[in-house]
Amino acid sequence: MAIDLQQVSEVSTEPGELPKTMAAWVIREERQGEPKDAFQLEEIEVPEPGAFEVIVRVMAAGVNYNNVWAALGKPVSVMKYGDHPEYGHHIGGSDASGVVWKVGAGVTRWKPGDEVVVHCNQASYEDPEVHGLDPMAAPSQKIWGYETTWGSFAQFTKVQAQQLLPKPKALNWEEAASYGLVYFTAYRMLITRCKIQAGANVLIWGAAGGLGVFATQLCAAAGAHCVGVVSSAEKGELVKRLGAVDYIDRAEFSGMMRTGKETPEEDKARFGVSREFSKRVKQILGDAPDIVFEHVGQATFPTSVFTVKPFGKVVICAGTTGFNLDFDVRYLWMKQKEILGSHFANAYECMKANELIESGQIRPVLWRTLGFEGVAEAHQLMLENKHLGKISILVGADSEGQGKTAEGPGAIRAEVGA
Repeated sequence: MAIDLQQVSEVSTEPGELPKTMAAWVIREERQGEPKDAFQLEEIEVPEPGAFEVIVRVMAAGVNYNNVWAALGKPVSVMKYGDHPEYGHHIGGSDASGVVWKVGAGVTRWKPGDEVVVHCNQASYEDPEVHGLDPMAAPSQKIWGYETTWGSFAQFTKVQAQQLLPKPKALNWEEAASYGLVYFTAYRMLITRCKIQAGANVLIWGAAGGLGVFATQLCAAAGAHCVGVVSSAEKGELVKRLGAVDYIDRAEFSGMMRTGKETPEEDKARFGVSREFSKRVKQILGDAPDIVFEHVGQATFPTSVFTVKPFGKVVICAGTTGFNLDFDVRYLWMKQKEILGSHFANAYECMKANELIESGQIRPVLWRTLGFEGVAEAHQLMLENKHLGKISILVGADSEGQGKTAEGPGAIRAEVGA
């Protein structure tokens, strides 16, 4: 059945009642490959909410690299885990803003008509870690819209009630859909894992990228001093605008990047460049960093461990240049440094982080908004590294700028990138 894209912003029911079907961008195992081929529009049955679940009418969705992986089926296929085997398909999208449309049994905090944003952590209510440790430690923990079937690239999505947060009133739909995954990840890394304090010195890799723009703002809000590593002077000026003391253009120190294939002579030369980089960081901040904000992985990790001060912390949430890290461990044990792993955030952290958005202390950074027809295109741009920042997708909203109900600064519009 052909889907009329002009009608996607319209639904046939009022809050409290679900239509039978919806338009959705669907990935199926047999067509995994480049996003332009893997994502296809289909008419899908609208799911009913179970106990403690909510169906949200999606007004806008945010694009993240995790659904490039879902399209490719690499490094692992999402079809093999989560609830995908039950349904046989994947609807991606791990960021969303929208309207509560129907609630399941046991849901008391939310009602049809509430305007919300969705955070992407799910865990079973029955896991004891959820009730006394941290939902991120639960065996059932998964990322909604990646390890689950029902993501945000559809007219409706199914979420756990604990995933919902009040939509910041000063943001329109596309702005509210743009920040959750990366911002909440950065919040947990700095606030919870590193317990950042006023006056701390922080080195941020990829400071103009999706994670970095929030790490930079969080440092400023906490009264910490940060220096950002970026790929151009224009991006450097952006991170200074966001609160960085200064920036370093990584091209000046390209020789410090580790490939893992260096000869002993090449690695000695690489270490020499890392040493010069470390001196620059210390010059800008006045001292070595207490915290290094890592997500680059293989290329930068040896420099991070060397550069952070004694008893300092290297916190890492990803490895975009490679997952296998090797470094001179003497600089770790002799200087008593710490390496901290971090993954997304729990509901409480998401709530506290969202309050900073509501108050205007932290602002989303958005590059481009596309219509619902642009889902496959957006992920193809990401795969080919042709995007220049965060992309939002209009779903229930039929044009940009809708959904704002209070005065406030809104998102920063900028071309960004690590």
